[in-house]
Amino acid sequence: MATLFPPWSNTAIRLGIAAVLLGTTSALAAPFIWVRTPWRRKENEPIAQPVQFDHRHHTQDDGIDCRYCHNTVENAATAGFPSTDKCMGCHSQVWNQSPMLETVRRSYYANAPIVWNRVHELPDFVYFDHSVHVRHGVGCVSCHGRVDRMARVYQVSSLRMDWCLDCHRAPEGRLRPPAQTTNMNWPEQDPQVSYAIARSLGVRRLTNCSTCHR
Repeated sequence: MATLFPPWSNTAIRLGIAAVLLGTTSALAAPFIWVRTPWRRKENEPIAQPVQFDHRHHTQDDGIDCRYCHNTVENAATAGFPSTDKCMGCHSQVWNQSPMLETVRRSYYANAPIVWNRVHELPDFVYFDHSVHVRHGVGCVSCHGRVDRMARVYQVSSLRMDWCLDCHRAPEGRLRPPAQTTNMNWPEQDPQVSYAIARSLGVRRLTNCSTCHR
């Protein structure tokens, strides 16, 4: 009696089953892979802002320290943003007619804050305190890169958990005197100096889950 299906049908069925399994596995794995890619985190991608604020000009040309604008970085979990009042402290006299600063002037006179676009964003389940890191000798450049060379700020670090843990497991070799945390030109130093700073500031290797997940 003749067979109902040609000989190649077995191969076709096997290939079909393999394609379904592979497609299902790929569909499940793709989101997990995507969220771990630099493209998802927008690494090295300059973020557009409502005002063209150039860090290069303010830090290098004008010599403004990071803490002048981010004035809560040493005392609070967040680094803080400058109020429009602070911006207008200079720009009521400097470039006070510039079209580029029209958004700043409108914000000032309307008493409404400028809504900036976030560059470095951690998940809601992650707790991060700027003040703890800054007071214990972690430089701004360690996480944010050379912001003083950026026309528009972008993320340079992955901010992944393994990246954070690399530092938490061995913080001693990555520290500087707290007075130098905003110094973007701070040179590499003898590891023994970093170890001495760690001891003097009581830096600990905090790797338990509750350090960041509370």
